[in-house]
Amino acid sequence: MQKISLKILCTCIAVILFSCNNPDKSETKNTEPTMQQRVDEYATVKLTTDISKLSEPEKKMIPLLIDAAGIMDTLFAYQAYGNLDSLFQSISDPATKKFAEINYGPWDRLSNDTPFIAGVGAKPLGANFYPADMTKNEFEKADLKDKTALYDFIRRDKDGKLITVPFHEQFKDQLKRAGNLLRRAASLAEDKGLKNFLNLRADAIETDQFQKSDFAWLDMKNNGLDIVIGPIETYEDQLFGYKAAYESYVLVKDKDWSQRLEKYASFLPQLQDSLSVDEKYKKEKSGSDGDLNAYDVVYYAGSANAGGKTIAINLPNDEEVQLRKGTRRLQLKNAMQAKFDKMMTPIANILITPEQRKHVNFDAFFANTMLAVRFISSKYFSIKLSVSYSDRVRCRRSAFSLSCYSG
Repeated sequence: MQKISLKILCTCIAVILFSCNNPDKSETKNTEPTMQQRVDEYATVKLTTDISKLSEPEKKMIPLLIDAAGIMDTLFAYQAYGNLDSLFQSISDPATKKFAEINYGPWDRLSNDTPFIAGVGAKPLGANFYPADMTKNEFEKADLKDKTALYDFIRRDKDGKLITVPFHEQFKDQLKRAGNLLRRAASLAEDKGLKNFLNLRADAIETDQFQKSDFAWLDMKNNGLDIVIGPIETYEDQLFGYKAAYESYVLVKDKDWSQRLEKYASFLPQLQDSLSVDEKYKKEKSGSDGDLNAYDVVYYAGSANAGGKTIAINLPNDEEVQLRKGTRRLQLKNAMQAKFDKMMTPIANILITPEQRKHVNFDAFFANTMLAVRFISSKYFSIKLSVSYSDRVRCRRSAFSLSCYSG
């Protein structure tokens, strides 16, 4: 069996009730951990994916998709902070530099963006999407076309006036390289749906016109590989939530587990109708052409690689696409298994009585997530579930999230 080995670093969970080592009370002091202790919170977990069922062309596509995804990492770094290389060069302590790499900046994403480098100040709510000196009032009064658009920066011209700069103009050269990599992968693709999507997505990231490629992504049914790539989620923009951040996931389908999920997909509209909410919230019916599949994540980048991560994806976000075609719900099985092994099981061994622990199993955990991703990720609950892992990943666990970072 051919496998890709994926290394992941995950912490021993703080809630295992309160420490992996459980120091005695005489040693328990409210002291700030050193930077090296923060880095040392990570342990190693190995994730694998079986590529024996992939064709030779599919195997050749994986490096191309990973290279395209890696470009998204660079773009997100600029969106999140600006010139990260300059920041890294200013840090002399290796542990601090490592922690800054993990967090895409000098703020701890799993600690409410608390700064961990002296003198940097609080993280701007608008990250690097807006001028640092711009106020909400100034933005709201500005007469700017498309100022709330997903795919542009707000900048100042030479006279200090606010202007918009589309992502595809700001990152023209990088996006051209990413598009060419996607087209090269498309030339190897044997599945017509995947080939069509990759070509359309290459055009989309170069123009910021994504809807056609979103429809093509939903049309894929028999692909062995997949990629989520582009500016997608808006969580990084905590000022307004307008601007989408670049991210990518490179995925290998688990066809055996996907077959197990097929029967659930046809029931999803019916299950949504059965939700115990007022009928006024069920007037809009999602399309039923979406699917439900299991994947292993072999690489991730950008926003998907920063901060807390969960264990499934429900996309696309475009509501017009959702209403016409539905969504695709991707269960990230190897990520889910890591979270179950490193979080769920240790917690269960403490909080659940021994005679009931036999009921805590991965199949139940997987099924629970499968149903949750449909409803919790819906328009009315607006919580997106997404996770990814790379060939070199650092993960940090807290009570309710598994967070991983590419190395």
